Amino acid sequence: MSIASGLHGRHLTRRLVQLYVGLTLYGVSSALLVRSGLGLEPWGVLHQGLAEKTGLTIGVVSIIVGAVVLLLWVPIRQRPGLGTVSNVFAIGLAMDGTLALVPDVDGLTGQVPLLLLGIVLNGVATGLYIAARFGPGPRDGLMTGLHRLTGRSIRLVRTAIEVVVVATGFLLGGSVGVGTVLYALAIGPLAQFFLRRFAVPEAAPETPEPDSVPSSVATRTPEGAILRP
Repeated sequence: MSIASGLHGRHLTRRLVQLYVGLTLYGVSSALLVRSGLGLEPWGVLHQGLAEKTGLTIGVVSIIVGAVVLLLWVPIRQRPGLGTVSNVFAIGLAMDGTLALVPDVDGLTGQVPLLLLGIVLNGVATGLYIAARFGPGPRDGLMTGLHRLTGRSIRLVRTAIEVVVVATGFLLGGSVGVGTVLYALAIGPLAQFFLRRFAVPEAAPETPEPDSVPSSVATRTPEGAILRP
């Protein structure tokens, strides 16, 4: 898959809208998790920890980390798509924008609804941008690339990466809490549910392109693989 791959065919406008709405909502959902104060998603823990140490905003840190992870695709021979590159910038920008608008919340009566909204919205966002079929995000592509390179299961590679990420982020001052655990348990089923809901109908070409596979086999693609538990 190249950056220009997939920029043709039916439903292109819908797919582009899904991609950028999904990435924007992902940044919004991550910001809501920050404001809930009850724990972040694994990569969010790392981003927050680095932000605490560097003085940069968490959105800027997300962009920098995404760019660094994307560079790691080179030795494992992963190819970015439009969605991959857009992921690096769009999520961080949406995150900082949301944090500038949404104030801190005190008390569980405000924190818990914000946490739940953030997790559900993250599932919606993940389903939207994956179903657009413009390539996985940098962090997801690292996982699927290492899976292909090492032959280890997606579950093992994903778990190893996220344990390292969470542990590093926690040591740097990132927020780990009940929200982190709830996110880990809920995001797979939520994303899989919304992935099916937002699947884009497509024609069946004689020779399907790598990023143009029917939704019925989505779980066998790199994008679908990130939703496996």
